[in-house]
Amino acid sequence: MGSERLKTPEQSETDAPPPRRSALTNLWRIKKYLHPYRYRLALLWSMVLLNIISGLSIPPVVGAAIDGPISDGDMRRLAVFAAVVAGLGAADALLNLTRRYMQTTTAMAIEADIRAALYEHLQRLHTGFHDRWQTGQLLARVTADLGMIRRFFAGGMIFAISSTGMITIILGQLLFIEWRLALVVAASAIPLFLIGRGFFRNYLPAARAEQDQSGEVASAAEEAALGIRAIKALGRGPLMAARFEAEAAELRDRGVRKSLIASRSWSAFGAIASAALGVVLVAGSVMVANGSLSVGNLTAFIMLQLALLWPIEASGWVMAHGNEAMTAADRVYDVFDTEPAIKDRPGAKVVDRASVRGELVFEGVRFGFEDDSREVLRGVDLQVRPGETLAIAGRTGSGKTTLVSLPSRLNDPTGGRILLDGTDIRDLQLANLRSVVTTAFEEATLFSMSVRENLALGRPDADERDLLEALRVAQAEFVHDLPYGLDTRIGEQGLSLSGGQRQRLALARAVVVKPAVLVLDDPLSALDVHTEELVEKALEHVLKDTTALIVVHRPSTVALADRVALLHEGRIAAVGEHSELMVSSPEYVDVLSAASEEVSA
Repeated sequence: MGSERLKTPEQSETDAPPPRRSALTNLWRIKKYLHPYRYRLALLWSMVLLNIISGLSIPPVVGAAIDGPISDGDMRRLAVFAAVVAGLGAADALLNLTRRYMQTTTAMAIEADIRAALYEHLQRLHTGFHDRWQTGQLLARVTADLGMIRRFFAGGMIFAISSTGMITIILGQLLFIEWRLALVVAASAIPLFLIGRGFFRNYLPAARAEQDQSGEVASAAEEAALGIRAIKALGRGPLMAARFEAEAAELRDRGVRKSLIASRSWSAFGAIASAALGVVLVAGSVMVANGSLSVGNLTAFIMLQLALLWPIEASGWVMAHGNEAMTAADRVYDVFDTEPAIKDRPGAKVVDRASVRGELVFEGVRFGFEDDSREVLRGVDLQVRPGETLAIAGRTGSGKTTLVSLPSRLNDPTGGRILLDGTDIRDLQLANLRSVVTTAFEEATLFSMSVRENLALGRPDADERDLLEALRVAQAEFVHDLPYGLDTRIGEQGLSLSGGQRQRLALARAVVVKPAVLVLDDPLSALDVHTEELVEKALEHVLKDTTALIVVHRPSTVALADRVALLHEGRIAAVGEHSELMVSSPEYVDVLSAASEEVSA
């Protein structure tokens, strides 16, 4: 994981740790995603109620049949009772089928809405957040945790409501049939409550521990997949397998501990419910023998109590789902409650690309990492004139990449400001700013989509001519030799291409945007000398009408620049043309000499 970023004065509140809320509170906060489905949910609750009523109407009818037509031997009346029971059973089955379909589809729709909102929020969070968080932990929240929430809404919550309704109605019926036996059943609620309280206390942290470890396993798998070439090249497969097995074994152990807590509670629930049934059966038989209770009423009572066994035993399952959903909601809101540190200011405006001259001014710009007292940039003052190409040179670790990440607000300065045509870039809407200022990075990132889609990522309305021109400039015309040309789908991270090919496509993607300010973070580092020369010649044409900021590591790239700024220990040590600095700045000569030695090596 990367370092945490220093807070700017404007970020001091948004970067603060999110307020801690209970897991139950976070689960309750999910209700806002239920609001669009309120009418469907209301219909669902109505069906649950009808389902309960139809099912629990059968035992009293059976009891009445036993005490009536069965005792009297009236087969005609018995047929009526049988038809009523059959009708109630059919209605119960049909309602149950429809209800289950509705609750599943509704829960999946809610899950999709939450997932879309979470993904959108992740896109708004600044790069420092993504540096700190493991990818696997984020993936676990977007997939497994939301799945747990969906299963709760599709099953746990419905069962909780239906179980509560069933228990209430059944107890009312039991009290009506024989209040003394009903008190025996009600008394079993005391040990059930005590066991349930202990279950909540122990299961919640166990479920959270398992879900956190699931994120660790996902991170380990994701790192191994992305680094498979390095693992194979270094022959470290057994070591990485052992590390993964250790993480997986820890996940298994935590899952077993959680299951033990659940199984003990569920077994106790079943034992108490069965014991209460035994007591009622013995006491009810005595009452039938004494003539104080009819056989039909005892039969109805036992049938209702048997119906009560399911919600009591299922309560453990419901509580388990509820606990897992609460911990999942807690983990999801770890992300939702993190406010974007870099966002639009109130009243941020939009500028027209055609009206932007491209003057870029750094005024006393400072930047540092939150966990490091040393500042990377210590007061940078620099002006890039409209249409000028300015190269940034400096030793490794001098802050070049950090500096060029600021104009597009991938990071914000901790001090000072950056002006675009005299306007603080924080006063511009982010989306608008990033359409005007485009960055191509040294480490090219491509996505698992077609070449065409990758190229048009920053400018979806680009036509075929724009794409072909950008490919020519970046010397990336090799794409025409791919199986399907521009429509060839490249693999994840573009690993099916060479490093130089990926870098040329990333450069072409930046050129397609036609920004007012083009920031290039050493975009030619993976190219061979011949290709680099061709790209540089093509770039000269593109950069004529564009303000450009280029990080250079190779002396040959300096030829693209009108002027060069030397960055030394977080400050601009010298600015001038290459020939001037070669004469006036020994530090600049040392930097280029060191770079030449690295290239030749």
